[in-house]
This record gives sequence, C-alpha cells and structure tokens, in this order.
Amino acid sequence: MSDTTRTVGVLGTGIMGAAMARNLVRAGHAVRVWNRTRAKAEPLAADGARVAGSAAEAVRDADVVLTMLYDGDTVLEVMREAAPAARAGAAWVQSTTAGVESVGALADLARAHGLVFYDAPVLGTRQPAEAGRLTVLAAGPAEGRQAVEPVFEAVGARTVWTGEDGAAGGATRLKLVANSWVIAATAATGEALALAKGLGVDPRGFFDLIAGGPLDMGYLHAKAGLILDGALLPPSFAVTTAEKDARLIVEAGERHGVRLDVAAASAERFARAAAQGHGGEDMAAAYFASFDEPGPAAG
Repeated sequence: MSDTTRTVGVLGTGIMGAAMARNLVRAGHAVRVWNRTRAKAEPLAADGARVAGSAAEAVRDADVVLTMLYDGDTVLEVMREAAPAARAGAAWVQSTTAGVESVGALADLARAHGLVFYDAPVLGTRQPAEAGRLTVLAAGPAEGRQAVEPVFEAVGARTVWTGEDGAAGGATRLKLVANSWVIAATAATGEALALAKGLGVDPRGFFDLIAGGPLDMGYLHAKAGLILDGALLPPSFAVTTAEKDARLIVEAGERHGVRLDVAAASAERFARAAAQGHGGEDMAAAYFASFDEPGPAAG
C-alpha cells in the first residue's frame, strides 16, 4: 500500500455503495464488501473487491470503514456487530443518509470502539456515483483527514467540509436541506406532468413556455424525461428511499420548530406510489401518485 491507498471495508452494496466500491477499487484501494443480501455484493468480485461473509470480516484490519446502508437504524445494527472487529483508530466514514439524532448515536458507538467518526453523506445519484463524481459532505476531525481524503477523492469530484465535529451532524444537516430541495423539485415535476395529462396539455408546450427562463431547470427535464419515456428502471434514487428521506426531513424540521408541508406531502406521495407497485422505480415515479391505480402514462 502507498501513502494514498487504503484498505476499505464497504458495508452496503446497493445502488450507491456498489458504485462507490468499484471506484475505490479503480483508485487502487484494497476493498472488502459486505451486504446483508450477499448476492448484491458478489458481482463486485469481478471488479476486484473481496466479498466478505460478515460485516465484521469486512472491517477487520481496515484503515477506513464506509457505511452506505438504508437508514440510521440499519447502520447502528450492522456496526454493533462489526465495530468490535475493527482496528482501534480506524476511520469510520458514515455515508448513509440518516437523521440528525441517529448521527449522534452512531458517533457514540464509534467512540466506544475507538473509531474516528466522519459524518459524510454524499450528494448525487446512480450516474454520478458510477462516474466517481459525487459531492461528499463531510464533518470530522482535521487531524485524521489524511486517512479519509483518498477515499473521498475516489468516490467524489468535490468534498465540502462542514466542521470538525462529526457527532454534531453538520454534514447530515446540510444533506437534509439539499434533499428537501431535490424532493420538492421531483414532486413538482410529477404534479406538473400529471396536471398536463389531466387537462390534455402536451408537456412539450410547457417545456417550450419556460425554455431559457428562470423557471427552466435541467433537473425538471431529467426527471420528466424518465416519466415520459417510461425509463424508471433502474432507479437513480428509488421511491422507497425517497420516502424515507422525506420523513427524515420532516422529523428534523419538527425537532427544530419548522413545519415542512411540501416534504410531508411528498412523503405521502412516495408512499402512495410505492403502494401502487412503484417502490423500486426511480423517485420520479411519484408521478403516478396523482392518479388512482393504475396510473396512466404521461405521454
């Protein structure tokens, strides 16, 4: 190993975790991967990662432990099993989108096992993850950053440091704010297309109307294209995960005296879309929540 390569244990090989693991291998790091459903981790062996039989095996003697799991509760459960096997002084990069309260509990667990905790969620979906172009939002001690910076450089195009106290959840707080905008924009895109469908308006007329002006945005066209083309699989960000994040955002707002009506309504839209069978599709499939099942195509 050189000064810039690390042994990294990656826990969670879903859409994001698998892409991050591949980019870590490509950057020359020694990567061990684990997933509760082993079949989701096994394809990474062809990329050069070692598939571990347990979370503890994946993190044993690792320089850096990277968690990219479903939610904070899942991370806590998995790391309670894995942390005792980790090397004291190893860095724990926690990239799962978790609630602010969860970050504190995870940092406590890290402290109990002598791990250096970095709150490090990422901004981006499948395509930037696969290209190694994520934005890493990070908080953690400056003294140990040389251990994690090569990992961040392998998975991301930019690292935004929000502070030195990972336990305070500064990076997670920023991620929730960013995701609140992503969720609101996705919901608005679906509702605009649904209204166009209901009123018999060609969506192209709407796009032409706002083209080049302050109401136009690339994200609208990206998500609308998935709906109009029926290209909701594979997901960049699944409906069920978007619902989870929306509820985390609402909860964070409530704890700090902020009422978030759009996020709350978006969570319900995602839940309805999932109940219609769209849970594993891209979050743009919240479009279908505007209709009674079965949802009509947009165009």
